[in-house]
Amino acid sequence: MGFRVAERWFEFQRVDDQITLIWEPHVDPLIRCNIWHVRGGDRDMLVDTGLGMASLHEAARHLLEKPLTAVATHAHYDHVGGLHEFPDRVVHAAEAAKVASGHRASLFGGAKDDAVLASIRAAGYDVPPRLFTALPSTEYDAAAYQVRPAPATRIVAEGDVVDLGSRRFEILHLPGHSPGSIGLWEAESGVLFSGDAVYDGPLLDELPGSDVGAYVATMKRLRELPVDVVHAGHDPSFGRARLRELCDAYLAKRA
Repeated sequence: MGFRVAERWFEFQRVDDQITLIWEPHVDPLIRCNIWHVRGGDRDMLVDTGLGMASLHEAARHLLEKPLTAVATHAHYDHVGGLHEFPDRVVHAAEAAKVASGHRASLFGGAKDDAVLASIRAAGYDVPPRLFTALPSTEYDAAAYQVRPAPATRIVAEGDVVDLGSRRFEILHLPGHSPGSIGLWEAESGVLFSGDAVYDGPLLDELPGSDVGAYVATMKRLRELPVDVVHAGHDPSFGRARLRELCDAYLAKRA
């Protein structure tokens, strides 16, 4: 079956004067990562980089007026596929080896390991045979998809800060979904970029490298964080009341 070629691969939505949401509309929701561009005084920040099927750097050129720090909230392929395009790359120590080496990954649901696929479906996701509805070009070979190596230029841990000049984001180590999952927390504004530690959809804690016990501790921590808004790795943003509902639901499930 042939696939149409997308007229454009990325969509952009201005959230406020300093934050822009970027996403890949032709990708299945399971691996459709939220990419966040944050404007700062001295430099900007990019939170995650999508699949890398098309050039994010080229598509977002109109936003890239200042020096840019690209942060990987974790090393799953839907979040780091475009990381290699940006020279300043921030990654947690527990994810650094994976992003440095690159790896093969699949854009086809049926090609996933049976146990992984079963756990994803059990969580509530429909996994179609193909995880895309269009291609970025006529020459693109989806079967040959792989994540290119993107060694970290800065390895971070709990309490480190990404300083944009006018904005400062503290690194929160939020393991569970993956060993080195991180959030970026700005206490002054109450803004949290949570990656896949929490989002408003079925949470995945049975993937290779996941840890339910660590996830429980992360949810207890997030539940008490005085957030104003959570900009997550997937699905729409939400406020503190919804964060508590999501944390409580997960804790009840894993009690």
